[in-house]
This record gives sequence, structure tokens and C-alpha cells, in this order.
Amino acid sequence: MRAFYSGQFVLPLPPGHRFPMSRYALLRDRLLEHLPSVEMEQAPRATDGELALAHTPQWIAAVSDGSVSTHAMREIGFPWSEAMVERSRRSTGATIAACRAAFAGGVAANMAGGTHHAHADKGGGFCVFNDAAVAARLMQAEHGRSGRQLRVAVVDLDVHQGNGTASIFRNDPSVFTLSLHGQKNFPFRKEASDLDVELPDGCGDAEYLTALEQALDELDRRFSPGLVIYLAGADPFERDRLGRLKLSFDGLEARDRRVFDWAWQRRIPLAFAMAGGYATDIAETVQVQVGTFRVAFEYWRRWQNAAR
Repeated sequence: MRAFYSGQFVLPLPPGHRFPMSRYALLRDRLLEHLPSVEMEQAPRATDGELALAHTPQWIAAVSDGSVSTHAMREIGFPWSEAMVERSRRSTGATIAACRAAFAGGVAANMAGGTHHAHADKGGGFCVFNDAAVAARLMQAEHGRSGRQLRVAVVDLDVHQGNGTASIFRNDPSVFTLSLHGQKNFPFRKEASDLDVELPDGCGDAEYLTALEQALDELDRRFSPGLVIYLAGADPFERDRLGRLKLSFDGLEARDRRVFDWAWQRRIPLAFAMAGGYATDIAETVQVQVGTFRVAFEYWRRWQNAAR
């Protein structure tokens, strides 16, 4: 199974910054230790043309040359730097590469990504460019040459609503946006996804998994995708600083298994990204992410066995 990383591009963050940049290197280390069969590759760099499939030229240029306003950077939560630009391009390129690899092998990963708060013309919430939106549009361009448009489902299980993704795909019937998220959590002004499931503070395993099952059933009734992009956020975890939900390690593994199985049963290629994760002990966030990779690898092997 192929996985694409951009973690070597480290943002120069001030001391005490709440974004856990170290988790990406930790994830690579844990995968090397526990899942050495995962083939990790450096992410390619998304071009201006690729980014323009989901973002305005003005936003791409402002991010690239550093002319972004102080207010806009404050909404993102990072100081501007060349490393931030490079990392944002590579993280988007990783989801593009993961989607291409998923079409070839059934399942593939971006070891970062899930930057779902980025809108067409602005960023927000640690998100500069929207990797899922760019990748979905590019896959549609690459796979639509037969005259049939590729339909893409974005299954967003980060604890925060994917407001940027919902905004970009508003009124686009070729992309279905599904978001399960904390009702009272960030962003406080939400955009309308095709299907939003709002969960109360303190929601635990059983309630969450029931809501997910119902959401996937509704997705099945309303839409038939040719590609799934899955945002496997670790922040619904019970000890996440920003999550406010109460999912256990077992509950998150069951969540992942349900999504991968849903796609496998329908033979839909699936690319996944890590999205959020802010546990007080960052090793617990990484443990959740390694669990996602274990489930993904199991389903990738099913794809390989079926192809023989």
C-alpha cells in the first residue's frame, strides 16, 4: 500500500503553538516499526494549475508570494513562511498522488492532509489549500475523458465540520460531501454539506457508530461514487484537546473499518488523509492514526487478492 508524506517540510512555529507538527514524523516512525510493508513516498508538489481547480488565482498568488493579509493568516493560525507554502503544496500533492494510487491499487494514503477548512478564496483552521477538493477535481479531469463524469464522495470524519469543502462543492452534483462532526465545535459558522450529521458533546462509541451507519446508508441511497476521499480525523478521540467527543481507540478502529468496508463492498477506490488530531499526549493521536493504517492495509490486501 502506497502512502505519501510531506512531513519533512516543517513549519517554523513559535514556542507553545498548539498545532502538533511533531505528529507527522512520529507517524512515519511508527509505521516503519509496525507496518513496514507500507510503501512511503515523498509527496509531489501541487502546481498552480492543479490548485486552481479548487482555488482562485488571487488566493494561490497571495499565498505563494506572501502578500496574504495579516487577518487572513490569523484565520489560518500559522505565520506565513516559504516552508508553509511548500508544505501546503506538498500536502495537496500527497492527496492527488494517493487518489491516483487508489485507482491502481484500491487504497492509498496521504500521511497528512485533510485540510477541509480551506475555501476557494481563503484558508482557515490550520488549512491553506483544500487537498481533497483539488484532488477530487483533478481526478474528475483525468478520468472524465470517456464522456462520463467521475463522481466523488468526500467522507469527512474529522471532529470539525468540513466547511471549506462544503463551500467549494456547493451546487456541484458530481461531488457528495458528508461530514460527521461536533455540533458545538469549530467552525462556529458552518457551511451546508450534502449531508451533515451533528453530534453532541460527549458522544461516545455506540452513538457515533450508529450515526455513521445511518449516514453511509443515506449516502448509498443518494449517490454512487467512483472514488471515495476519506478524512480519517483522530480528533473524535476521547482525550483530544479540541475534540469534545468521547470515542475510544476501539471505537475509532470500528469507525475506520466501517468506512473501508463500505467502499470495499462496492469496489470503490478509496484515498484517505489524516486530518486533525490534538491529543494532550501526541503519541495517542499517532496510535489512532496507526490504527487507521492497519485497517487500510487489511483492505488494500483484499484489493490485491481480488486482482490475482
